[in-house]
Amino acid sequence: MNNQTRRLFLNSVYRSGLAIAIARFGLISPMAQVFGDVPKELGSDESIFELQGEVMVDGQRAKMSTVIKADSLIETGSNSFIIFRVGKDAHILRENSHMQLEGANALEAGLHLITGKLLSVFGKRDEGETHNLRTSTATIGIRGTGVYAESDSDKSYLCTCYGSTKIQSSIEPSQSEIVTTTHHDSPRFILKDPQQGQLIIPAPVFNHTDEELALIEAIVGRESPISAIQGYKRPRRGY
Repeated sequence: MNNQTRRLFLNSVYRSGLAIAIARFGLISPMAQVFGDVPKELGSDESIFELQGEVMVDGQRAKMSTVIKADSLIETGSNSFIIFRVGKDAHILRENSHMQLEGANALEAGLHLITGKLLSVFGKRDEGETHNLRTSTATIGIRGTGVYAESDSDKSYLCTCYGSTKIQSSIEPSQSEIVTTTHHDSPRFILKDPQQGQLIIPAPVFNHTDEELALIEAIVGRESPISAIQGYKRPRRGY
């Protein structure tokens, strides 16, 4: 079963409620077989969990053995994606995306989502350490958080899936908002052109799932604070 088929099946399973029944009656192994490899923490010498299609890292075609550094440039083509870790952070970069990591060695200090779509989880920083996510229209301050972002020429999207972020318009820095959530509670569009004087406005939740968050938390050795099946801990489902 390919990735797209697995995702479609996963979505239909959760809409139907079948997953709850499967969890209740202990049928986790069949679920894991359907969804693919059970996620596990990547080794210290591993960067990539999965990739598909045309993915470039620092100007070279990515392979499973490619090492991604805290200052790498990552680009994906059509029908392509990459799931990877850098230190204590992990990401899913979707198709037609362009991202510049900003840091040194294995510690991300920031990242610039120049264009495209990104799901990320970030490990907690030590006192004095910061992490910023920049998009076309915003700067987002991050601490130990899961976020989903999209960066387009006329607007950005930011869902603070859990944790806390500070969203600041790069068009008008005086417009900012601190968002603290536990489960996708306050998504935002950050606009290039204001609506009724506002550049940061409410948005719906779209294009990311709890399962994907659980996956990328798993590859950096953490448990997601939210789960599609309450009480379901290990083994986790594949992507």
